[in-house]
Amino acid sequence: MADLFLASPFRRFLWGPTVLREWQGSSVGALDWVETPSSHLLKFNLPGYGKDQIKIQLEEDNVLSIRGEGFGGKEEQLPKDSVWHVSERGKGEFARQIVLPESVRADQIKAQVENGVLTIVLPKEPAPAKPKTRAIPVSSKL
Repeated sequence: MADLFLASPFRRFLWGPTVLREWQGSSVGALDWVETPSSHLLKFNLPGYGKDQIKIQLEEDNVLSIRGEGFGGKEEQLPKDSVWHVSERGKGEFARQIVLPESVRADQIKAQVENGVLTIVLPKEPAPAKPKTRAIPVSSKL
């Protein structure tokens, strides 16, 4: 009986090292966040998503909400007697929420999706000028 199971064409799904690495975490929605002197850049891996399937909102308390729903085309029509053996792709939905720094100009946020990468540009307020060092005179009365 063990030989039947171990000789199965699906044994690679149970013991294959490549598959185990893939199962450790999904790259969908993975985030890179880079701060430049003038803005914050957020990049998300969203393979298969188009601009109509991604919703971005700025919510209360400076929280950026990113949601993706239903990637790819229509599900292929399978015959009624079809049997699923593995289904790992899921429904194609994800959600992320990020608390943004206070310095972000909320009215100038821009987003673009291209080749499976969502890029969000968050412009920053200019840094306030640093006060110059100056001497403050001391008097005996205020």
